[in-house]
Amino acid sequence: MAELCNFADIARSSYYKWINRPESETDRRNTLILEEMIRLYTEVHGIYGYRRMTMNINRIMSQQYNHKRIYRLMESVNMKSVIRKKRKNYIPSTPQITAENILNRNFQADKPNQKWLTDVTEFKLTNGLKAYLSAILDLGDRRIVSYVLGHANNNQLVFKTFDLAVAANPDAKPLFHSDRGFQYTNRQFKNKIDSISGTQSMSRVSRCIDNGPMEGFWGIIKSEMYYLQKFHTYEELELAIDQYIDFYNTRRLQKNLKGLTPIEYRNQTLAA
Repeated sequence: MAELCNFADIARSSYYKWINRPESETDRRNTLILEEMIRLYTEVHGIYGYRRMTMNINRIMSQQYNHKRIYRLMESVNMKSVIRKKRKNYIPSTPQITAENILNRNFQADKPNQKWLTDVTEFKLTNGLKAYLSAILDLGDRRIVSYVLGHANNNQLVFKTFDLAVAANPDAKPLFHSDRGFQYTNRQFKNKIDSISGTQSMSRVSRCIDNGPMEGFWGIIKSEMYYLQKFHTYEELELAIDQYIDFYNTRRLQKNLKGLTPIEYRNQTLAA
């Protein structure tokens, strides 16, 4: 220790005074925060970065800690989000029916069931087989309205997702936005939208940002769930997706929802 003190040009008396100093109130508070952070980080399998960690810690501890403080505490124990991102491959299709981009990247909605976005994404199992997830996202509260996992990317997958959303929200007449995938340009699908007096909107060709929040959700579920583990069977993937979407809708706080979960924000909006 004497050699280290000499190397750092620090008096040994100063070093021993520092290590024997009484713990301050800030130190004690940081210890409590860090204990809660470690518990939460373990619970969510490391998917939280410092921004989402800040929102959750502030809610749990009924405080308003600055994100910089949370960031420093995470850095002190090398706590980092395990999320990594993947790019999506796009397959062009020949449309039967097309619609204008009525949404026009206006991703704000005054209330639930005003604007719905939809898409299908692909998952791969370790045995080489694939599964396809179709989902509908509500721009009013950012909840997943409905979703269906299937073995094939076909019309039935998309139709069932739509039917589930309508059954759960029978009075909804949303602006319904998608890309130009073959399922959404199908005449039968257009009839389904017309049957609820909805309005169809489609992204422009090769403009994935026109469906940005839906693409964002795919990135979230894959980063926070799919990429973190191996799925050997369809049933394992199905269970993980069920659990994650329940977590996303009911427990995952969102900054653009005033620090609430989608369901909390929906209930608050409907009660207003």
